[in-house]
Amino acid sequence: MTFATLLAEEAEHGNVALETLGYPIVAAIVFVFLGLVALSYRNVANRHAHKAEVYAQRHAKDLQHSGHGH
Repeated sequence: MTFATLLAEEAEHGNVALETLGYPIVAAIVFVFLGLVALSYRNVANRHAHKAEVYAQRHAKDLQHSGHGH
């Protein structure tokens, strides 16, 4: 192939790395979004600790187990 043909072929395809740059950017944005969703569930049990205590007091008899869940 001649030099002109190689240049024309290079101009036709461009820089493949730049053409595919959007995929990792979109993947990173999705990953960060899902991480924020998972982070939002942090400490949920402690937010409702007072409700759990009230339930345990009201149902103390029901919550007592004798052995392996029998």
